[in-house]
Amino acid sequence: MDVARFVLELIVVLACIVMGTRASGVSLGFWGGVGVAILVFGFREPAGSPPVDALLIVLAVVVTSSAMQAAGGIDWMVTVAAKVIAKRPKQITLVAPLVAFLFSVGAGTSNILYPLLPVITDLSYRNGIRPSRPLSLSVVSTGVALACSPVSAAMAMMLVLTEKPPYNFDLVDILKITIPAAIIGIVAASFVVARLGKNMQDDPEIQAKLAAGGIPEASDTPQATAAGRNAAIIFLLGVVAIVVFGLFKVLRPADAAGAPMGMTQIISIIMLVVGALVVLVAKPKVSEIPASSVFKAGMTSAIALFGLAWLTSTFLGAHDKAIANSVGGLVQAAPWIFALGVFLVCVLTTSQSTATQTIVPIGLAAGLAPGLVAGMWSGAFAGIYVLPTNGSQIAAANFDYTGSTKLGSKLIDHSFFIPAVVLALFTCLAGALLGVVLG
Repeated sequence: MDVARFVLELIVVLACIVMGTRASGVSLGFWGGVGVAILVFGFREPAGSPPVDALLIVLAVVVTSSAMQAAGGIDWMVTVAAKVIAKRPKQITLVAPLVAFLFSVGAGTSNILYPLLPVITDLSYRNGIRPSRPLSLSVVSTGVALACSPVSAAMAMMLVLTEKPPYNFDLVDILKITIPAAIIGIVAASFVVARLGKNMQDDPEIQAKLAAGGIPEASDTPQATAAGRNAAIIFLLGVVAIVVFGLFKVLRPADAAGAPMGMTQIISIIMLVVGALVVLVAKPKVSEIPASSVFKAGMTSAIALFGLAWLTSTFLGAHDKAIANSVGGLVQAAPWIFALGVFLVCVLTTSQSTATQTIVPIGLAAGLAPGLVAGMWSGAFAGIYVLPTNGSQIAAANFDYTGSTKLGSKLIDHSFFIPAVVLALFTCLAGALLGVVLG
């Protein structure tokens, strides 16, 4: 192995990721392309394979989710979630994160959390519970939810890496590990988070704000419509159909080789059919679909995934044997290093898809069992909230009219740091155990 060449190419990869992260958004994809150009034209490495299968899934899911949002489907889901949370207001630090998790799993996006934030704030305040507790854990829970959703971009990337030989680790194999691991992690983390910060009656800052009349009335919950209900139900039935096809391979059509069709194609087909049904039944304004927040966020993620996944594919393809030989023994002896790798990439890029494409191939090449990889992969997703740079963190702090949810000033002194680390730890531990037992 040419160590100097390997190190120089690794520096190129890391530098492009850093540059893309600093600029954020679609710049991640642009800088991924710059890295590919340097490796191909500068170092004369063969170009890796662009993540076409994953991109097709992301595009199909994003446009269908956007149609559902344009029809009012996300507003309807929020009203349902608000009613569930309101039934047990005293247990909101546990109930709100679980509801945020489940709805993010179903929708395949954490964007559903935004309209829930004022509901969580209001119910917490009215029941004497410090709002930062349920708000922070709810935000962080949506991160691990994307490792449990059949229709998330991160799952699309994971399926591309694991469902084909030699792993043959399909959607259901992943979900039976990640979903219970995440739920265990959220429940365990809620006991820790419920004790963070002073109680409202003992917090002088909140009490002073209350005495000065600085705490306003909460925002109204979005209004649900019949069209929104129909759109959301159609979308969720599509998610159920994907899981059914994942469970029962006999239901899938055969591919050219006579084997059951892969889930990457099944997901794309079902999502496009669901999108057509949403347009026919719920009748959203089609012109509003590309303007929705889900569409914009999803397309940004797709472009970032395109560039960065192509970059890491090119680099790993050029050095796969060297990485397996040098890193394999280390990761085999201490699998937690793999989880730490996913966690750190999530911290640095705030992208679960990037972490999946960058680190999962290394774990698999190092000889880790796919079940163990999936279990630790899911928990490490909480790392995207270690730094207070995510939109949902900023929104939670802004919606918390009591001021208890902080973004901090020293990178780690914010309200989401401890919940993110604790949730990652508990979920990774539960996932690793489940991965060994069920994988």
